[in-house]
Amino acid sequence: MTSGTNGSGTDHVTLRQILDHDEEGVLRLLLAPAGQDVTVLGVIIGDEGPGRAHAGRIVLAAGLPPDPATAGTAVREAARRGAAAVVLREQEGAPVPAEARAAAGECGIALLVRAAWADWDDALALLRSATAFATAGRDDLMADATTGGLAALASATARHCRGSITVEDPQFRVLAHSATGPDADGLRRSTILGGRVPDWRVAELRRSGLLHTLRTSGDVIHRAADGETPERLVVAVRSGGETLGSLWAAADGQRLSPDAAQVLRRAAALAVPHLLRHRMRESGTARREAHALRGLLHGTGDRRAHLWSLGLAPDVPCAVVVGVLTPPDERGPKDRTLESLALQATALRPAARVLREEDMVAVLLPGPESGQPGDALALARELDTFAARVPGTESVRIGAGPTVGSGLDASLSYAEALLVVRALRDREGRGRDARPVRSAGPDQVGATVEALRMLDAVRPVWEAGTGPVHELIRADLAAGGELVRSLGAYLDTPGDVAAAARRLTLHPNTLRYRLRRIRERFGVDLDDPDTRLVLTLAVRLSGMP
Repeated sequence: MTSGTNGSGTDHVTLRQILDHDEEGVLRLLLAPAGQDVTVLGVIIGDEGPGRAHAGRIVLAAGLPPDPATAGTAVREAARRGAAAVVLREQEGAPVPAEARAAAGECGIALLVRAAWADWDDALALLRSATAFATAGRDDLMADATTGGLAALASATARHCRGSITVEDPQFRVLAHSATGPDADGLRRSTILGGRVPDWRVAELRRSGLLHTLRTSGDVIHRAADGETPERLVVAVRSGGETLGSLWAAADGQRLSPDAAQVLRRAAALAVPHLLRHRMRESGTARREAHALRGLLHGTGDRRAHLWSLGLAPDVPCAVVVGVLTPPDERGPKDRTLESLALQATALRPAARVLREEDMVAVLLPGPESGQPGDALALARELDTFAARVPGTESVRIGAGPTVGSGLDASLSYAEALLVVRALRDREGRGRDARPVRSAGPDQVGATVEALRMLDAVRPVWEAGTGPVHELIRADLAAGGELVRSLGAYLDTPGDVAAAARRLTLHPNTLRYRLRRIRERFGVDLDDPDTRLVLTLAVRLSGMP
């Protein structure tokens, strides 16, 4: 994938402008032998083949293995093809290979690294936004709107078209607006006060077909005055065919200027870099917070820096709640279920930080909320109640971890919450509860949690051992596990053949026959206490219900 121009147009930016524009810290400059004023004409992701010139572009080394020699070779090859700079992915806790630095210095090419929390889409968005700002025109009637932010653009646009201006994102949230006069209509006032277009108004625009027209038309749309609703103009803000938002102009006690449509069209073009930057900030903030939360939960990286990124002090107590979903065959239902759980968690606990990972949602409860006794368990049960009402969430199990004194120790609460979920599934698989329990804390399944810890500790010892019990487990699992399941029920009852048979839905004589086969075929003495202990551990470690 290549973007940019061949250098004949104005779609370019200098390395200095990119770095000055990078408020989020997506990129970090390591060295620039030719200075920071080199021109960047576009971006290339990865290697596009030996015949492709890189003339003046930034090469994003996506997919490059973390090998020092490979990094140095990639930098030299990019320089040979005429690239302006190379961006490597920063490995958390690992320095940039010295070979890459040396190659950049020798070849005279700029070398940068992408922040560990960011991804290549963030680097692309940064270049795109910086280029849009660098190429915004300044030689027309809207020259005063090209400096400052969206608020300055809205004010300048309002002045030129003699109306009230609102800048909105694709979700109809107000990003900026001009001053509201005394004659402004009620819809404008409620939109600005609420920070977004009211839901009823969005539904009305959707029914009227205006939203469809806005998404598909590149021109200014006119809506005539209707009763107390004044005349309005609206235009979509687009970049590369993608809708970034919209600009609305409303008559505010006077008629819009004759050239209002032309002014709004020009304002939409000038709004592109601002909306690109807004989206990049939102995306960057979300990615940085997700990276920080993931680091806290897994105990990786600089935990104090992670807390700072999340806006939490080191002395703030916290607890973790996790919801784990056994994925269905289709990807879509699983994604919707996890998204619903994540949204519900933030709705129930506004201060919570939520992370989606594969088949799990993790919720960090910071501050006073987590300090209240049992609040993590209360949230787990509230999420359980919510999930029970959502189709397709029967396999969700929710565990609450204990409160720890600092977010620096969040990984301890997270690990305990995951153990609780394992305990719920273990108990369910072995029929320990009359009906499946979908949520709990350590106190509710404490004995099972401790048993799982011990099983984890003893697993290496078991896997390294030999003998009749090992032979029994190995051979029967290969044949389908009939004897192992029978042993599990027999040992859990304990030793009550009738009760074990009922659990297995067997006749007691059938179970007696299987136990006799175990004794005779494998030489396992079920009456020996030590043997029963080893068997109990072996059956649990086998993973059979």
